[in-house]
Amino acid sequence: MTGQRIGIIDIGSNSVRLVVYERTDNGAHRVVDASKRSARLSGKIDEGGALQDDALSELIDTLRHFMRICSHHGIAHIRAVATAAVRNATNRETILRRIKDEIGLSIELLSGIDEASFGFLGMINSLNISEGFLIDIGGGSTELSLFRERELVHSVSFPFGCVSLNKKFDSREQLSDDALKAIESIVGEAVRGHSWIREAPGLPLVGVGGTVRALGKVHQAVHQYPFAQTHNYEMTESSVDELFQTLRRQPLDRRRKTPGLSKDRADVIVPGIAVLRAVFRAARASHYQICGAGLRDGLFHATRFPNRPKLDDPLSFSLRNISALHTEAPRQHVMQVNRLALEIYDDLQPVHRFDARARTLLDCASQLHRIGASIEYYDYARHSFYLIIHSHLNGLTHREIILTASIASYKSKSKVKSQVAEYRSLISDSDIELICKLGLLLQLAASLDRSETQAIGQLTVRTTDRLMLIRPLQIRGSLAVERRELEEIASDFKKQWELEPVLL
Repeated sequence: MTGQRIGIIDIGSNSVRLVVYERTDNGAHRVVDASKRSARLSGKIDEGGALQDDALSELIDTLRHFMRICSHHGIAHIRAVATAAVRNATNRETILRRIKDEIGLSIELLSGIDEASFGFLGMINSLNISEGFLIDIGGGSTELSLFRERELVHSVSFPFGCVSLNKKFDSREQLSDDALKAIESIVGEAVRGHSWIREAPGLPLVGVGGTVRALGKVHQAVHQYPFAQTHNYEMTESSVDELFQTLRRQPLDRRRKTPGLSKDRADVIVPGIAVLRAVFRAARASHYQICGAGLRDGLFHATRFPNRPKLDDPLSFSLRNISALHTEAPRQHVMQVNRLALEIYDDLQPVHRFDARARTLLDCASQLHRIGASIEYYDYARHSFYLIIHSHLNGLTHREIILTASIASYKSKSKVKSQVAEYRSLISDSDIELICKLGLLLQLAASLDRSETQAIGQLTVRTTDRLMLIRPLQIRGSLAVERRELEEIASDFKKQWELEPVLL
């Protein structure tokens, strides 16, 4: 793939979106621009199954606008795809030809299975999950897949979505009991033809796409959830059922005022959740889980990395990507601190017996603790906390992201309590103790390379009743700076660990 920027255009049944991805000189990937236009193409199909002329003209105008944006970015490659609304239209060949003739843009017409495959790729590259069901409720179709051991096993595309069902069962006032039963009957009939949906109970139902993201935002607003991110957000069956019953009994004007719900989703959210609940029950799923990545992310990975689009480890990719976006900290120093922190942790683990994920948190925090220097060096710890909280650390839960940010920016126990105050419903007292211990361990590791010369090659750690004896096995140069730095944090370390660190 040549060129530093890629434009992905997704002509969906509900909206048309553009996302511009950039590869930086340091090898990081990031979104630098995005645009969305509501289209409701599935609702603009005439009785003969064709997309109406005025809707097509409006679509072409939107695509022309997106191409101008891409031109301003100097994009060398635009990948444009269309899904159910165009795929199912009787005049789809006319649609594709007119777009090509009028604005010179070639459109890939994705099959339902293609849609499911790209959606799976976007999801599996952004979550630490090995098995489950994946659902994408679009405007005109619903894709459902089963994956095991991070591999796609089964996929199916159903010919209904939130826009097409809303057109058939108008929910502007309320979704009646009869309309709800009719939607559930449509879904039930569709899933009956696929036995694999019923044969894997107890797995999570992972949702991608606008319907589940909208549901997640409303759910978080209702429950006053403190972490402003729907990616990797979980919901119980009962809480979704309760929220659904509230929404479906509201007229549209009142629904539009629902906290967390965008006005352009207010009418289609109800039939969308109706489909989601019906599939959940049919699959006998354990809980709902939202994924913020999906079709467009899958298309990006397939386009940028055509030979190996699926990541082996989403968290490692995220860490490398974030580090490559913030390069002010000396890379060799950060790698040295990371190595020393993990070596010391491993030597202490047999005695202290931390939770299995504690090492992962320390690993992440020690790789990211200096990224705040990209904003300002003198207060980099505070900036590191903010950047980590608002970065895509795919593979960590919301709680783990907060813990990582707190460990990376650790100053004192009182500072930790102040930082996590707004997230306190997610953070326990034992979490705060863990932050303090691992935060001081990270400070200890940083002190052992305070000169940023990587003077210590290998080391061993031995503990007595009151001492932690650190013995460097390989030394390259003086450790005078490191000894002084270690002495300055020794008393704080002793308070948390009940061990006084000594550099031999």
